[in-house]
Amino acid sequence: MENENNTPGPKEIVDIMTARDGFSKWLGLVIDEVGLGYCRLHFTVRREMLNGFASIHGGVLFSASDSAFAFAGNSHGRITVALDVSISFTRPASEGDVLTVEAKEIYLGNKTGVYDIRTTNEAGELVAVFKGTAYRTSALVNK
Repeated sequence: MENENNTPGPKEIVDIMTARDGFSKWLGLVIDEVGLGYCRLHFTVRREMLNGFASIHGGVLFSASDSAFAFAGNSHGRITVALDVSISFTRPASEGDVLTVEAKEIYLGNKTGVYDIRTTNEAGELVAVFKGTAYRTSALVNK
């Protein structure tokens, strides 16, 4: 399915992006659902993702959120890059936990978009909240 500007649809865009994204692959991110302005993915916390207190490293939570942000932001077919982001950590996660990251577009303008990205554990408890503002370039995503 293609967007109105004849660029690939959200699923195809994520496929293009993930084929080139070794870091998201290394994190073990599994894309569950994508749509216009939306992405839901999950991953399992591995030992090498832990900090010195045996809790998930904040950088891993940030990176997984940033990937979901990128997938959601680029879903409209225009190359979109982060302009400003922030994250709040609300509870720890441990080795073996499966975390779900859901990115939702809450505003889409001609040049910017704003996204709410939430990471939850298997019990549905909030682990992190990430807010991202994206800059929408005029370049189109292509194969």
